[in-house]
Amino acid sequence: MTTTTAAGAPGTTAPETTTAQAPTPDGGRRRVSARVRILLWLLLVMAVALASVAMTTRSFLMRDVDNRINGLLTQETGEFANFVQRGGDPRTGRPFTDAERLLTVFLERQYPDADEELIGLVAGPGGAPRQIRQPHELPVALPLHQDAEARRRVFAASASSGVLRRPDGEIRWAKVTVAQRGREPDAAFVVAFHPERERARVNSTVRTLLVISGVALLLTVGIAWAVAGRILRPVRVVRTAAAQLTEQDLTRRIPVHGHDDIAALAETFNGMLDRLERAFAAQREFVDDAGHELRTPITIVRGHLELMGDEPAEREETVRLVTDELDRMSRIVEDLLLLAKAERPDFVTPEPVQVAELTADVYVKARTLGERDWRLDPVADLEASLDPQRITQAMVQLAQNAVQHTTPGRTIRIGSRADGARLELYVADSGPGVQPQDTEVIFERFRRGTARRGARGSGAGLGLSIVRAIAEGHRGHVRLDGTPGGGATFTLVLPAHRAPEGDPP
Repeated sequence: MTTTTAAGAPGTTAPETTTAQAPTPDGGRRRVSARVRILLWLLLVMAVALASVAMTTRSFLMRDVDNRINGLLTQETGEFANFVQRGGDPRTGRPFTDAERLLTVFLERQYPDADEELIGLVAGPGGAPRQIRQPHELPVALPLHQDAEARRRVFAASASSGVLRRPDGEIRWAKVTVAQRGREPDAAFVVAFHPERERARVNSTVRTLLVISGVALLLTVGIAWAVAGRILRPVRVVRTAAAQLTEQDLTRRIPVHGHDDIAALAETFNGMLDRLERAFAAQREFVDDAGHELRTPITIVRGHLELMGDEPAEREETVRLVTDELDRMSRIVEDLLLLAKAERPDFVTPEPVQVAELTADVYVKARTLGERDWRLDPVADLEASLDPQRITQAMVQLAQNAVQHTTPGRTIRIGSRADGARLELYVADSGPGVQPQDTEVIFERFRRGTARRGARGSGAGLGLSIVRAIAEGHRGHVRLDGTPGGGATFTLVLPAHRAPEGDPP
């Protein structure tokens, strides 16, 4: 008697699964708060992650089921093949000569699993095989030993293993054919396994995992809702404060708690409010001062025009006074426009400039401002990146300021020097100097010193503001020092950006 054993593990078909897409948040035009959007994104990410974990777990469990079934089928067929080769008939003590007797003895000694069937099939008349089975009940709708058509298909199959897909349930099977010497196989040992209950247990485990994941998701969303509300509370305070701000009331500030990014946002917002409050206060003060300065010449012009008589001399004097006041108004307007332009990035246009030549040009122009003892001090012999027109304008303004606060014949010195990485251009006069209480205010717009240093000028208090704007436009500043022997020295302190010939500004 010869036997044919299974050549390999039974074939399997991977279970078909479908993954539903997670719903996306409402993409309409309705405004959604940051708190809700955070939770929606968190919900989406966690739902996708938990669903992926569940599907991956199911895939692993199903693969373990398939591997266990394959191992069981291989083990049973291997045991039968070994029994055929080494076993003997207990009645005769000799090898089996009858296939039916072989199957009967083997099946009497086996203990199948709950979902497993061990069946012997012997060819019968008409092609319908007779079966030999154990009295073993299976918890399935239609076991193999009750399905004659399925037994016939298994017995007639040329393969040694396979899968039967039936409306009453899938069957995984493997067989070992038995044949008498020199004849075609006329019997077979069949191992059939019904995987429905194993797969049902896997699906039950996955459902339990999904339920636990759903509960965890709800708990996470609830905790995230509370945490997001706590984190975003300062943002809502910022929004409320911004909504309540007006040009008349910029005093509201946001309380700062902690040292995280939200606290940094609150500090930044408070700093912005401080700058806005200072800017609006300066703007209101500027408007008030400008209105006051412009109102004075307008009042003078109107008064003289109203009182002007018919005499030629009186008319000529009135025209002269009116023209003088209009010229003063024009200078005020020009200075205001210049200060407004100082906020623009193109206020200064640096280019390579020879400082010594620039200082000498300023000295020549300043000598025409008044009968003073003008002196050119030593100059810095270097090339720097400056706006020559703006620097000239600032230095001439300082020279004009020195003329207004000195008397004829007094000394005014102009010079420049390099001090390490700084460039200093200065105008020093020999007048009465600046009072200590006036040191900080004279550079503000429309502000003059409390005690004038010399003859009264016709300025509106914008000259030194323009000088400071030009210095700051060059990333420098204006310094006020006393002049040895009496007087005031105004110095433009600028970065000494040396620019070789041919370099762009």
